[in-house]
Amino acid sequence: MNFWLELLIKVGLALAIMLPVALVVIFGELKISAHMQSRVGPYFAGGRWGWAQPLADGLKFMQKEDLVPADADDRVYKLAPYIVLMGTLALYVVIPIGPDAVARDLDLGVFYVLAVSSLSTLGVLMAGWSSANKYSLIGGLRAAAQLIAYELPLVLAVIAVAVQAGSLSLNDIVNAQASFHLFGVESILGRDVTWISSLISPFMILQIVGLVIFLVASLAELSRIPFDMPIAESELTMGYLTEYSGLRFTMFFLGEYAGLVSMAAIAATLFMGGYSFPGVSEDVLNFLGPVILLSKVMFIAFVFIWLRWTFPRLREDQLQTIAWKWLIPAGLINIVATAIFKVAF
Repeated sequence: MNFWLELLIKVGLALAIMLPVALVVIFGELKISAHMQSRVGPYFAGGRWGWAQPLADGLKFMQKEDLVPADADDRVYKLAPYIVLMGTLALYVVIPIGPDAVARDLDLGVFYVLAVSSLSTLGVLMAGWSSANKYSLIGGLRAAAQLIAYELPLVLAVIAVAVQAGSLSLNDIVNAQASFHLFGVESILGRDVTWISSLISPFMILQIVGLVIFLVASLAELSRIPFDMPIAESELTMGYLTEYSGLRFTMFFLGEYAGLVSMAAIAATLFMGGYSFPGVSEDVLNFLGPVILLSKVMFIAFVFIWLRWTFPRLREDQLQTIAWKWLIPAGLINIVATAIFKVAF
C-alpha cells in the first residue's frame, strides 16, 4: 500500500476513536461536576441523562457569528485555532492501541510526543497576540510562561520511563511493562516475578514519582484548574480566548478535551501498560487493545476532572514555585535513582 495512503487510513482510524472519546469526556465532566456540586447537570438534550448536551453545545457554537476584531492580525488570528488543534491531534499518530495498531511506530516516539505537544504553545501565543486585546495578550504570555515551565518536568518524567524501558518507542515501552523484570530480582530470588505485572502495571509503582509529576504537568499543559491562569475568567475574562467566537472558539474548546484525552492516553501508555493486559495474546490484543487502553484513559480523565472541581486556582507565583522548586528537582532525582537501579541490577 502507498505510504501516504496507509498513514492517512491509520490516522483516520485513530481520530475516529479519539474524537468521540473527547465528546464522552465532555459529557462526563458535565455530569461529574454536577454530582460534586449537588446539581442535576444535563438532563434535557438526549433524554434523562442528557447525553446529547455536548453535541447540542457544538451545534450552538457553530451557528454563532464568527467575529474578527477590527485591529486584529487577520491571518494569524484565524490560523491560531488550527495550530492548537493540529498539535493536539498529531499526538494520536504514535499512540499504540494494539501490538500492530498504531499509525506510525517511531523509534523516537517519545521525542515526537514531547516536540509535538509544544506546538499548542505557539497557537496560544498567536491567539493572544493577534487579537489586539490586552487581556488576550496577557493570557497568551501567561500561557507561554506556564507551558515552558511545566514542559521541563513533563520531559523529566518521561525520560525516567525511557531509561527504565530502555527504549524511546512507545510500543517498546508497553512491551517492557508487559514482560516486566524487577531490576533482576528474579535472579536473586531464584524465581520469576513477572506475576507482579499481572496485578498492576509495574511502572505505575516503580515510577510513581514520575507518574505524579506527569499528571501535574499535564494539567498545567492543558491549562486546567488549578493551573488555568492563561484563561482566568475572573481576571482576564477568558484570556487568549476573549475575542474568539463561533467555530473558532469551538476548535479551542474541542482542542482542550482532545488534548486531555491524548495526555491521558500517553500517561496510560507510559505508566499503566497501555493496551497490554495479562494473559491476552498479541492477536487478541489487536482487537481488545483499544478497549483496554480506552478504559485506562477514562480512569485518568476522571482523575483530571476530579482535580479540576476540587482545587481552587493557584496564584502565578505558586504555579511557578511548584514547577521550579518541586517538580523539576523531583524529576531529576527520579532519573538518577532509576539510572542507578538500572545499572546496578
